[in-house]
Amino acid sequence: MIERVEQRFELSPERLIGDMAYGAADFLGWMVNEKAIEPHVPVWDKTQRNDDTLSSSEFEWDEQANEYRCPQGQPLRSEWRAFRRPRTHLTQANTVIYRASQAACGKCPMKARCCPNTPSRKIARSVHESARDVARDIAKTDAYQQSARTAEGRNAVRAPQTDPEAGRLRLRGLSGLEMSFYWQRLRRTCDEWRSG
Repeated sequence: MIERVEQRFELSPERLIGDMAYGAADFLGWMVNEKAIEPHVPVWDKTQRNDDTLSSSEFEWDEQANEYRCPQGQPLRSEWRAFRRPRTHLTQANTVIYRASQAACGKCPMKARCCPNTPSRKIARSVHESARDVARDIAKTDAYQQSARTAEGRNAVRAPQTDPEAGRLRLRGLSGLEMSFYWQRLRRTCDEWRSG
């Protein structure tokens, strides 16, 4: 839709407000890297852990070295040796796997909290992680909070007064659009019936 509006009207948005469905890594990468649109959307993040083990966010990313550092200072790398033929290390899910060495994890005092069921810790980093970081940073701003309030007000649409028990409807996506047209048709039909 954004590309169609750009082509037809030569308009491009500065920011996009949406729910978590727009917070997928590939879509965030497209918004930030290709279209330069500020993503005012929550990041779809499955890296946080509910048990007592360390989450990926507790590991420090070093862009220059292309590695993570664990809380004990040990590196997690995508490759530990040089290959004759360079490899991308890209998975089918568009992630790169960073692994710690088994020797470092084996003698680490935090192993029980870091990787209790595996010999060493690994982290899958999305190729769009920099765009996800941009969205996370925007989510901490006052502008993001204002966007969230604006979106909530626009998504809640009052049903026509022909059916007072309908209350408030949340109209999103194609089904919401169909529902909106349904209410408009119903209102027109009721108006015609009353006047005729």
